[in-house]
Amino acid sequence: MQLKFEVQTKIHKPVSEVFDAVYDPKKLSGYFTTGGASGPLKEGSTVMWEFADYPGAFPVEVKRVVKDKQIVLEWQAAKDNYNTKVEMNFEPLDAKSTLIKISESGWHENEKGLKSSYDNCGGWMHMSCCLKAYVEYGINLRN
Repeated sequence: MQLKFEVQTKIHKPVSEVFDAVYDPKKLSGYFTTGGASGPLKEGSTVMWEFADYPGAFPVEVKRVVKDKQIVLEWQAAKDNYNTKVEMNFEPLDAKSTLIKISESGWHENEKGLKSSYDNCGGWMHMSCCLKAYVEYGINLRN
């Protein structure tokens, strides 16, 4: 069994605004990486994400970026010595709304991998809800 998941959220803003709110480190830090993000999600870069409620910085390798369509990342699986793959896909539903789908895969197929996948599934769902609140209403749910 391959450990993977996908969450999705409809956001009532154009795809360019939703994409930019993930790509831009200042905006991302306004609702998700509350301890900061070291740079934009430029393809081929490694950025550091920090969270005010979780100690330490996380290196995030940016594998692929297609403006207003897709961001693919890799990062460490639950402090283990392997990475998981995160795919964010941005789909315009019409001129004023976007469907963001976030999937993650690649955990080892064991009890620790299963727990980590469930934890991250909840984390990405929380991120997408915070993204929605931020771009639609300008509020940070993580305060």
